[in-house]
Amino acid sequence: MHNRKISVIGLGYVGLPVVVAFGQQQHCIGFDINPKRINELQNKHDHTHEVAASELEKANITFTNNIEELKLADFHIVAVPTPVDAANRPDLSPLQAVSHTVGLALKKGDIVVYESTVYPGVTEDFCVPILEQYSNLKCGIDFTVGYSPERINPSDKTKVFTQIKKIVSGQDEATLNIVADVYASVVVAGIHKASSIKVAEAAKVIENTQRDLNIALMNELAVIFERMEIDTLEVLEAAGTKWNFLPFRPGLVGGHCIGVDPYYLTYKAEILGYIPQVILAGRRINDNMGRYIARKGVKMLIQSGQSMLNANAIVLGLTFKENCPDLRNSKVIDIINELIDYKVEVAVHDPLADNAEAQQEYGVNLLEWDKLPMTNLLIIAVGHDEYKKLNLDKLLSKIKPGSVILDVKSILPKDKLMQLGYNFWRL
Repeated sequence: MHNRKISVIGLGYVGLPVVVAFGQQQHCIGFDINPKRINELQNKHDHTHEVAASELEKANITFTNNIEELKLADFHIVAVPTPVDAANRPDLSPLQAVSHTVGLALKKGDIVVYESTVYPGVTEDFCVPILEQYSNLKCGIDFTVGYSPERINPSDKTKVFTQIKKIVSGQDEATLNIVADVYASVVVAGIHKASSIKVAEAAKVIENTQRDLNIALMNELAVIFERMEIDTLEVLEAAGTKWNFLPFRPGLVGGHCIGVDPYYLTYKAEILGYIPQVILAGRRINDNMGRYIARKGVKMLIQSGQSMLNANAIVLGLTFKENCPDLRNSKVIDIINELIDYKVEVAVHDPLADNAEAQQEYGVNLLEWDKLPMTNLLIIAVGHDEYKKLNLDKLLSKIKPGSVILDVKSILPKDKLMQLGYNFWRL
């Protein structure tokens, strides 16, 4: 057991489930700089749908953006995003800002644990000096730090925070043991003690790099099999009968983890004088898939005799993954922008995404289903359950006879649609 008073700073997809888990056992501080977010959580609503209103009701949490209340805690968990910039270089500004804020709240005896994905060395070399500057305290003497990488899987209701094994680390043995005890009080899946903060940082960044590379291989195979006129899904289903074949599928790789984290590792490697080959090759393949899909659609339109003059398309799904409202770093926008470059008018539908956020993030106006136009190019980009359950006749009511259907997520009955005379393709 532990006797720590916990705060969680950053109440997004990662931070909110963490503070709610702790808040169901003891009083906690939930801190976020966004007053709108604080207000909605105070009213027991989570727009990300990661935490239900009933869970918020049961949790004893003070939601605040007041640093004075943050000072009441002595164990601070930092869960802010770590994006990349337009050149795919790590953007540490959120970490810089949150370290400034936490530094102002620090007192002797406090522990700060970072959960944000970073390259090895960021916690100790980048964050600690900021904490020291704004607290006027000395790390290792007045306060200590740890690192425990987040493993939240947005929209997954089975692999929740408490059910995922937690890696923990600390700058010294005493801190490590406290960090382990704190997380063990809520994480029933168990704790893994890393030997150092850098080891824990490295473990996190390679988890998603590994997934990125495996998906890149599937995407490259999909491109190759397309040229061979072989159905990729049929190949993968056949190969999947072998006991040790890994069940990865081709697709768009976006979001705030898999499509971002590898760049943190390659950035640090390049600073150290090593140019990664395999990791960057995988990134290039995955980053190009949206454009590849759009070009396939245009090519099939032309091959089917459709005129590109005043051509239009419907894209179903805008979020970065299925059954999740998160629009951050969605690669669906690459499909949309490529189609627009070909002078195709694009209508977009997503049952989970927020229209105001879509307009702000991408300049995309989401349409209600009934307002979608008839089209000769339909692209299912995201495999939301709502699309999987959609009546086929309702889906086809938006498509002109003989039209092109691109099923990026392989959720439609291929044989039936081809029998009905549609030009069908799946990734």
